[in-house]
Amino acid sequence: MSEAFTRVAMVSDVAPGTSKLVTVNGKEILLCNSKDKITAIINRCSHADEKLECGRIRNGWISCPVHGARFSLETGQAMNHPATLPIQTFPTRIVDDWVEVQV
Repeated sequence: MSEAFTRVAMVSDVAPGTSKLVTVNGKEILLCNSKDKITAIINRCSHADEKLECGRIRNGWISCPVHGARFSLETGQAMNHPATLPIQTFPTRIVDDWVEVQV
C-alpha cells in the first residue's frame, strides 16, 4: 500500500534554483526547484552521509557541499565520484499552489 501525499510547503517557498528543508514522517526531505520542476530528495549524501541542504543546485542536479558528488534530482542517481550509490527520491505533486510529497 502506498503512502498518502503530505502537504509540505507553498510553491512560492521554493524559488527557482533553491531548496527548502521539510520533515515528513521523521525524514528530512529536501525540496529542490530546478529546471521548472520541484522535486523531493532525502537530505543525505550516499557517499559520506552528509546533509545536502547547502548543496549547489544546477540544471537538474544537486552537489554535496562536502565532497562535490552530484546527484540527479529526478532519479537520485550519482553522477560523479566519490559517490557511486543513488540517493532516495520521493514523488511530488502540486495541488492548489501547495507542494505535496509522498513518503
